[in-house]
Amino acid sequence: MQIRTLSDYCREVFGTKLYRLSLTSGCSCPNRDGTLGYGGCSFCSEQGSGEFAAVLPDIHDQIEAAKQRVAQKLPKGVRSEEQRYIAYFQSFTNTYGDTARLVSLFEEVLRREDIAALSIGTRPDCLKEDMLEALERLNRSKPVWIELGLQTIHERTALRFNRGYALECFAENYSKLKRRGIAVIVHVILGLPGESPEDMYETVRYLASLCPQLDGIKLHGLHILRGTRLAAEYLREPFHIMSLPEYTEVLIHCLKLLPEAVVIHRMTGDGDKRLLIEPQWSGDKKRVLNYINRALREAKRDRGDGQESTEAFEAADQ
Repeated sequence: MQIRTLSDYCREVFGTKLYRLSLTSGCSCPNRDGTLGYGGCSFCSEQGSGEFAAVLPDIHDQIEAAKQRVAQKLPKGVRSEEQRYIAYFQSFTNTYGDTARLVSLFEEVLRREDIAALSIGTRPDCLKEDMLEALERLNRSKPVWIELGLQTIHERTALRFNRGYALECFAENYSKLKRRGIAVIVHVILGLPGESPEDMYETVRYLASLCPQLDGIKLHGLHILRGTRLAAEYLREPFHIMSLPEYTEVLIHCLKLLPEAVVIHRMTGDGDKRLLIEPQWSGDKKRVLNYINRALREAKRDRGDGQESTEAFEAADQ
C-alpha cells in the first residue's frame, strides 16, 4: 500500500515541506444566512470550522499570526523566515460573496513571496462562472487548490446533517474545476451518524472513480462540538462513536481504495478541545498519529511492501 502524503507532494513540486496557514476571508455560508437555510451543517461550529484562524481584519496580520503558530512546530534548525506556506482559507465558504473583493484578497496573498500555494475551502454550489474564471487565471501564477466539503455521497446522510446540495451538484462543479485545470481536494467525514463502514467505503470508491482523477483527499473523523446542532442531537439521543481502533481500521481500508496518485492531505483531525464532546480520543493528536502510523506500518508489512518513515505519515496532517 503506497501512500502519497502532502509532504511527499510538496517536496516533489516545491522542493520543500510546506505548512498550512489557517486564514479567514470574512465570508458567510448560504446554509447559514438564509439563502439555503440557517445554522449550517449540523456538525459545523460557530466559527465555521475555522477555530484555528486568527480573526484579524488585515490579511497580512492574519498571515503573520498564523506563521507564529506554525513556528512553534518547526524542527530545530529550521529558520521560520525561510519557510514557505500554503495559504488556507478555511472558515465558512470562501467563494461565497463579492467575487471582486475575494479575488482581490486572493491576489494580495499570492503576491507574497512566502506563499507557495493557495487553498480555498468552499461548497460546490458556490462557484459562479466569474469566480471560476478568476480562479483559472490565478492558478497560472501560483497553484490554486479548491477544497470541497462533500463528506458523503449518501443523500440520506446529507439530509440528516443539512448539507444543502445534492451529489449531482458536486459532480457538475467538480468537472468545471477540473476542465479549468484547477486541483480539487475533497473532504470526507468518517463516522457520520447512521453510516456503516460500507457506506464510508462507497463514498471513497466514488471519489476514486472520478474522471479526471481526484487530486487530493482529507479524511477525518466526526467531531461533536459543543454549541452545534449535532451536539444537541447526540446529547438527546446518543449514537455510535467510533473508537480509535475502529476509526483506524476504516481509515486504512479507505486508503487502500484510493489510486496511488491521490495526495493524502489529512488522515485525522483535531477540533477545539474546549468544545470537544466526542470522540475524546481525538483530542490527543500525537497519540492518534502514533497509533495510525503503527497500524499503517503493520499493514505494509503484512502486504510485504516494506516500511515507511513515521514522519511521512505525520506530514499528511501538517
